[in-house]
Amino acid sequence: MNLYTCSIDLANDAKALAFAHAVSEWMGFLQAEGVIGHWRLFRRKLNLASDSHRDFILHIEVADLAQLDRAFRLSGSHDDHVATLYSAVNTLIAQEEFGLYRPFPDPERAERMALL
Repeated sequence: MNLYTCSIDLANDAKALAFAHAVSEWMGFLQAEGVIGHWRLFRRKLNLASDSHRDFILHIEVADLAQLDRAFRLSGSHDDHVATLYSAVNTLIAQEEFGLYRPFPDPERAERMALL
């Protein structure tokens, strides 16, 4: 399992509940298509965070890089339904940062470390 994280600040005129609904629709679609696993949306609580932390964090699980690649390909397809769902989320976002994480230590690293 790999974790794709998105740190998000909304546009000034965006409503948090509208954003949460749009994310739910988009992630639900991607999940139904089998291109992502579980996902969760978090919001900063009590404004308790440093300046480098965004208001929302979206965690998306993918089995491997092949599944993530399928998610990107579906997102970039020229399908009206996909474009509508994607746009409903994307237009509400002012800033975002992304990262891809893996469990650690992973089996490959553990094997290499055992050989030292």
